Amino acid sequence: MVAANKGRPHQRLRTRKDLLQAAARLMRQGGKPSLEDVAADAMVSRATAYRYFPDIGALLAEASLDVDVPDAETLFAGETTQDPVVRLEIVDQALHQAVVEHEPQMRRMLAHAVTRSLDIPPGDAIPPRQNRRLPLIDAALAPARAQFGPAALRRLEYALALIVGTEGVIVAKDVLRINDAEARRVKRWAIRALVEAARKPNR
Repeated sequence: MVAANKGRPHQRLRTRKDLLQAAARLMRQGGKPSLEDVAADAMVSRATAYRYFPDIGALLAEASLDVDVPDAETLFAGETTQDPVVRLEIVDQALHQAVVEHEPQMRRMLAHAVTRSLDIPPGDAIPPRQNRRLPLIDAALAPARAQFGPAALRRLEYALALIVGTEGVIVAKDVLRINDAEARRVKRWAIRALVEAARKPNR
């Protein structure tokens, strides 16, 4: 029973990813698929699809973004540097560019995720959004894992996740009101500072 429960969060993430990939496939074929079409292509029930996405608009908005965010293997293909700062800057650049190019969809996706999280009953582990940044951060740090203690590495990954991605860009624009170039400089500074802090002993 314990093993089965441990597997459920991964299964739910996989189901959510399957729905996004099915939606992307159908959109590439032309037209605007219904939620029922996407569910059928992903080989899940319509009820299951509605548990993950409130409507077809939310699903299609996120699916269009999912196509443009590279996976770790693609992002680091042919990359030889093992410097964690350089590799993390590659991750930030890719995610930052995706947000800037698709800002309306990103904001819509974030709004859907926030609203969806309020509707999910307590104890229900349906993920309100896809976790794209942590796998990329993990891949960026992989060659340099020996430079950090286990606890420091975990805190570093969590701290970086607060900086890179949609929220960091939105905070720069809406809260700090700085331009794109300055936002990128601030994030590069933060990435380097966090890596150096995590390298220090007893951190």
